[in-house]
Amino acid sequence: MDIKNQITDDLKRAMKVKDELSLSVLRMLSSAIKNKEIVLREKNAELKSEGIIDVVKSEIKKRKDSVSAYEAGGRSDLAEKEKNEIKILEKYLPEQLSDEEIEKTVKEIVASGNTDFGKVMGQAMGKLKGKADGSKVGEIVKKVLGK
Repeated sequence: MDIKNQITDDLKRAMKVKDELSLSVLRMLSSAIKNKEIVLREKNAELKSEGIIDVVKSEIKKRKDSVSAYEAGGRSDLAEKEKNEIKILEKYLPEQLSDEEIEKTVKEIVASGNTDFGKVMGQAMGKLKGKADGSKVGEIVKKVLGK
């Protein structure tokens, strides 16, 4: 089943069981996906599953930023709500690689003679797109390069 259909089915399920948190998160996600489709339609392009994953990642990033802001402002109740929303959204991401697997890929890139952070990062994200979080890859690249 593709991601968009899974989101729609989960939305219907949340309506039936009256799960308010999941319902609001999935409605927001469906809306974000539709907005992205509208933008792409204007460019005569189509939203594929990779694009939907990018929308999910974008929504997760927004919530992570909100968690940081709420914690800095002493609003742990709102930060907890955002963390719960992140857990719901993470179900729609593909399986993420472990730190060891990311480090192995980074070491292969560095072994080919590339030691520039930007170039290593670009190649690593090209190989790991959708399989690893960019900030995690950045940490590991810094560690491998000794920066």
